[in-house]
Amino acid sequence: MNADISVSSPPSSLRYPPPLQPGDRLGVIAPSGALRELEAFNQGLEVWRSWGFTVDVSPGVSDRWGYLAGSDANRRQQLGQALADPTYRAILCARGGYGGTRLLEGWQWPRAFAPKWLVGFSDVTSLLWSLGHQGVVGVHGPLLTTLAAEPDWSQQRLKNLVMGHRLPALQGEGWTQGQATGRLWPANLTVATHLLGTPHQPDLRGAILAFEDVTEAPYRIDRLLTHWRMAGHLTGIKGIALGRFSRCEPPPGVPSLAIAEVLRDRLGDLGVPVVANLPFGHDGSNAALPVGAIARLDGDAGRLEIVAQD
Repeated sequence: MNADISVSSPPSSLRYPPPLQPGDRLGVIAPSGALRELEAFNQGLEVWRSWGFTVDVSPGVSDRWGYLAGSDANRRQQLGQALADPTYRAILCARGGYGGTRLLEGWQWPRAFAPKWLVGFSDVTSLLWSLGHQGVVGVHGPLLTTLAAEPDWSQQRLKNLVMGHRLPALQGEGWTQGQATGRLWPANLTVATHLLGTPHQPDLRGAILAFEDVTEAPYRIDRLLTHWRMAGHLTGIKGIALGRFSRCEPPPGVPSLAIAEVLRDRLGDLGVPVVANLPFGHDGSNAALPVGAIARLDGDAGRLEIVAQD
C-alpha cells in the first residue's frame, strides 16, 4: 500500500492559545468517565497549583450517571461554561474513560471564543481533535488523575508547553526510514477511529499521526487499522509516531500476533517513516504533545520533534 506524501495543499494554520503565566485561572471539567480516583485527582490539582496557577473545579466534576461523569447535558454545560468564561486561560480534564464523543453529537463550538488550552488524553482525544478541526491547538497530555504520577521531566514538559517554551525532541525507535514534516495529530487510536467520517474529523492530509492505546487485544488494533486503510484515511499522511500500547497482550491460550507484529504489518508498508516506542500513552510516562502543531518525524534517528508554532 503506497501513500502519497507530497501533499500540495496542507491543512490550514492552527492558532496556539496564549502562553500561560503564573496567576492565570484554569477551569477543571469532567467531560468523560465518572471520577473515581479522588486522591490522584487532588494530587494533580496540587501540581498545577504549585506552578502558580489558580485552579477552579466545576461543581459537576463529581457527578455520576452510570459510567459517565453526569448526563450529557451536564457535561456539555461544564465545557460550554469553561469556554465562555473569559477569566479561564485553560481547561483541564479530570480523567478519561468514555463519554467525550457523546458531547460532540449535535455540538457546535462557539462561533467566537478566545483560544484557551484544553489538556487531556485518551477519551479526551474526541474533544482535542474536534477543537483542532476548529483551528485551535490543544494538549495531548496528562489528565488530572495521572499528572502526579508522571516523572519530573514529563511534568516539566507539560508546564513548558502551556507556557510557550520550546520542547525537546522525543526519542523512540525507527521502524521505517525517512524524514517527514507535517501537522501532528496525537490520539488514542480507538477514539480517533470512531471520529472518522464525522463532522469532528480534522483534515488529515499531510499529517503525522501519533497513536497510543490501552487494553485492546491485538486483533482489535488490527481491525481498527484495517478500517483506516480501507477507508483511505492513511493515504496522504506523512508519517506515523507510535506511543505505548499498554495491556494490549492477547488473551492467554489464544493464538495471536503480538501487538508489535500487528503494528508493523498494518503500518510498515505505507511508504512513510514510522517511529515506535515513543514515551506517551497510558501506564507510563506520557509526554505532552501539542495537537495540530508542525512536527518533524525522523525514521532514521527514531525521533519526534515539534518544530513550529504557526
